[in-house]
Formats: sequence, C-alpha cells, structure tokens
Amino acid sequence: MTPIETLRDHLDSLLHASVRADAMKSAQHRAFIAPRLMGSLIAFASLPLYLALRGAPSAIEVMVLVWLVSPILISYYLSRTGKFESAHMLSSLALAAVIFAIAALTGGISSFAAIWLIAVPLEAALSASRRVVAAAVALSLGCVLVLMLLSGGNALPASQIAETSGPLFVALGIVSATIYTAGLAFGTESLARTSRLLLDKEEDRYGLLARNISDVIARHGRNGDVSFISPAAESLLGAPVARLLGHGLFDRVHVADRPAYLTALSDAARGGEARSVEFRVRREAARGGAAEFIWVEMRCRPLEQAYGASEGVVSVMRDVTERKAQEQALEAARIEAERAGASKSQFLATMSHELRTPLNAIIGFSEMLVREDEMKLDAARRKEYATLINESGLHLLSVVNGILDMSKMESGNFELLPEKFAPRDKLLSCCNLMVLKARDNGIDLVTRVPHDLPQMIGDPQAFKQILLNLLSNAIKFTERGGSVTVSAAVEGSRLALRVTDTGVGISADDLKRLGDPFFQAGKTYQRRHEGTGLGLSIVKSLVALHGGEMTVQSRIDEGTMVCVALPLTFTPAKSGTIATLAPAPRAEAKETAVKKIA
Repeated sequence: MTPIETLRDHLDSLLHASVRADAMKSAQHRAFIAPRLMGSLIAFASLPLYLALRGAPSAIEVMVLVWLVSPILISYYLSRTGKFESAHMLSSLALAAVIFAIAALTGGISSFAAIWLIAVPLEAALSASRRVVAAAVALSLGCVLVLMLLSGGNALPASQIAETSGPLFVALGIVSATIYTAGLAFGTESLARTSRLLLDKEEDRYGLLARNISDVIARHGRNGDVSFISPAAESLLGAPVARLLGHGLFDRVHVADRPAYLTALSDAARGGEARSVEFRVRREAARGGAAEFIWVEMRCRPLEQAYGASEGVVSVMRDVTERKAQEQALEAARIEAERAGASKSQFLATMSHELRTPLNAIIGFSEMLVREDEMKLDAARRKEYATLINESGLHLLSVVNGILDMSKMESGNFELLPEKFAPRDKLLSCCNLMVLKARDNGIDLVTRVPHDLPQMIGDPQAFKQILLNLLSNAIKFTERGGSVTVSAAVEGSRLALRVTDTGVGISADDLKRLGDPFFQAGKTYQRRHEGTGLGLSIVKSLVALHGGEMTVQSRIDEGTMVCVALPLTFTPAKSGTIATLAPAPRAEAKETAVKKIA
C-alpha cells in the first residue's frame, strides 16, 4: 500500500459515520480535515527549529501558534459530530479572531494582516452553505469596521513592528494570504472535480440501468411531452425511440385510456406523490403483421428541482398484458362459477317442484285407489284417477328424458342418425299431435307448409323433437283465444321453420339467457306455467348439433317468433355421428329484443 493510500485510509477513518456512505459529503469533510491537520502538523514540526533560530517568541508569534492549534481542535469536532456547517463557522471565527488580534497589534486597519480578512469568506465558501458564507462576510466586515474605529480613535497599542520592517511584513502578509487563498482555490477545484466525477459516475450508472432494464423509463414535461425514454421502449412498443419523443407516446395510447394517462401525469406533477395507472398502448407489428394494443402499467412521480419546484415527471412502464389476461380469465371463471352455482340452485329448485308435483299426484291418487273399498269409488272415478296417475307418470318420464337428453348433449354423447326424410310430413305429424292440446287451451293452431318442400338429410327424430318443443312452448305461453302459426320455407341451402304465437312475450333481459338449461323467462314468483326450462335448451342444442341457427324475436304482451334454420343436407363429423356440444363463451348481450342462438 502506498503512503498516499495509507494517508487516505487514515483520513477516511476520521470521517463521521453519518457521511461515509455519501461520496460527496465524504469528499467535503476530507477536504476540510486534511489541509488543516497537515498545515498544523507541519507548523508544529518546524516550531522547534524556528524557536532555535528566532529565540523567544513575540506576542504575535504566540497568537499564530495558538491559532495553529485551533484547526486540530475543529477537525476533531467535525470528526466526532459530523456537523459540517458548525465546523466551518468555528474555523471562520478562529481565523477572523487571530487576524483581528495580529492587526490590532501591528497597526490596525493599515496592518499587513488586515488583507487576510478577505480569506475568511473565501474559506467559508467551501462549506457550500449560504448561512455560513453570510456569517463569515459579516464577521470579516465587522473586524474591518472595528479596526477602522480603533485606528481612528487612537485606541490601538503601538505597533510592535519597526517601521523599517513594515514593507517586509506587508509583503509577507500578501504572499501568505495569496498562498492561503490559492490553497482554498485548489480545494474548491478539487471539490468541483470530485462533483463532476461523481455526477458522471451516477449518469453512467443510471444510463447503464436504463439501457439494460426491461422496464421503460421515461421523462415527461409539465405538458406531458416525452423528453427522454429508455431504449427498452423499442422492444415494448416496436417503434424507435425518436418516434416516441414529444407526442409520439401519447399518440399510441388508446383513445379511451388517454384521459386516465394524462390525469396520472398531471396529478403526479401537481400533487407531488407517486401515481399509478394502467392503459392500452399500440405496439407496432413486425413486417407483414397487424398492430395490436397491449396493456401497460405506468408508475410516475414528480422530479424535484431547486427550491422545491417540479420540473416534470419520471415514469416507469412495464408490459402487464399477460397479467390482465389472467385477471380477465379469473373474472370470467368467477362469473362462470357464480353462474354455475346459480344454475345448480335453479336446477334443484325446479327439479324439486317438477318431480314432486307428479310424484305427489301419483302417490295421492294411488293411495285413493288402494282404499277404493273404504272410499267407495265407482268405475268412472277409478278410471279418472288411473288417467291422472298415467298423465303424471308420463310427465315425470318427460322431465327425466329431457334431463337425460340435455346431459348427453352437453357431454358429447348424443348420437345423431342422419337419413333422408320429407320435412313436410314430419311437420304435419307434429301439428296433428299438438292440435288437441291447442284446442283444449282455446288456441288456434295454423299450419302454413308448402307442398313442394324438398327432402332433406338429417335426424328425423331430432327434427320432430325440435318442432314439438317449440309448439309446446308456444301453446303453453299463449292465452286462451290466441293463435300459434307454424310455417316453413326454403331459404338458400337451409330450411327455415318459424313458430309464431300471440302469447305473453319475453322481455329483453330474459332474451339474453333464453336457451340456458333450466332457465325460464319471467320472475319465479310471476310464473303461471309449469316447466323445467329445458325445452328451448334442448332445441338450441339440437339445432347447434345440426349446424343450424335459432333466432328469437319477442315483445311483451304481443307474442314471440322462433325461427330455426337447418341445413337441407346435414354432414356428420368425420369422427362419427356423436357430436360434442361445447358451451360457447358468453359475450355481453345488448339490450335488444332479437337474439340469435347458434
């Protein structure tokens, strides 16, 4: 280790613990302690030789010796307390005191030592404190004023310097003051050089960080313009840095998110606190691709300049597209789970009613038949009870079959058996089956089926099930005196079936969920008709399995029209006729009275 390094390590050990972590403050403390200790030690080392040559010291020399002790004491004070400003104040006071004393003994304001008073504020300038400099200037001017007053009033003692030696001491004073101020100048230059080196080092450090960090660092003006943005923006946004400066970044922010973007920057600039915002920004596509919007999280805070005024905002941006997608997926899963829970509750409520009602009828009327002797039932009454038991059993079987069919469709185990058949014959057959039910309810069943309907390829049983469910629903929800109309027509390569009624209609809110399993239109407490809510769900599934579409149009108290479009030629999947019905993702439905179910 070199002597310079040893000396530097010794100086570093004298620094107060509070400043060792700060390179600039360490340099300031080191620049204060080093020259004072070195100057005092050199002076004391040469003192014996000086006394041997000079003899007994004069009063002036004693004052100088006393002053040479003060830098050591002040350096020790700074080393123990770390109070830089206080140490400079003490140093200025000691220097001004010794200069004043020497000047008072050597001619007052005209003394050779008076010129040293300019060194007091110069030394204080190294403190980088306005308060210390102001105090030093006041102290120096105060000494000058007092010396002038004392000299003018002849209150000073006789000069201890002979007239013949006066010019020599004046020259000595000027030279020594010049040397001292030169030392101060070199100290100032050393601190300035240290400051530049530290600044360059910090700039290089932050530049290296900005160039290599994956997050984008940007600096915004008070009006939101980008004055600096790190190179990471090129990989994030697919555009060169030069195109992102000024309004380049703002122009790429999604129009809907621009207010939030500008608000965050404005709040950070004015409020003085960090702000966070998420927005979409356009990323340029690679050659041949299309631009896309990605989600970006931006955290911004104000940049402070001197006097506490904000000179802009610095922000850190990162790509959070994947996180947003996960959040959306979690939200969709949550909604789906809630929907599944609601469907389960609805299913249990519906099934408890739909199964309990026919079972209660079967049990009740069968008990009455068991006790026919006791109740003295005649043949007509027994036949009536047996008929009711049969109808309840058929209804119960229908409910169970609907649940089984729905389960098969959702699990992908519903087998379609396509064959060529005449759709007109099937239509008329279904209408004949439902005409008695319609007549009993006081409803007119109108059939408008052309004679020239072509044959089609599909599952005839599924075709009949679709139509029977539609007719059953239409008749169920049509009041007495209304009508249900069935029509069919060829539209392109599809057969369009329309079932129109003059019933109670369906609200726009219920249209959004129409076709969901176990869902029935209307409030539960307002429902006047029995049912599981599986009819339209089965229709929807069968139509989807055939590659068709179902459209529902309805108005409250005016009626409903259901249109089913089926391909004239159904082509089964290559894997066979077992089709898988995957639930389609639910989109936000608009408030309309028309719904298409695919």
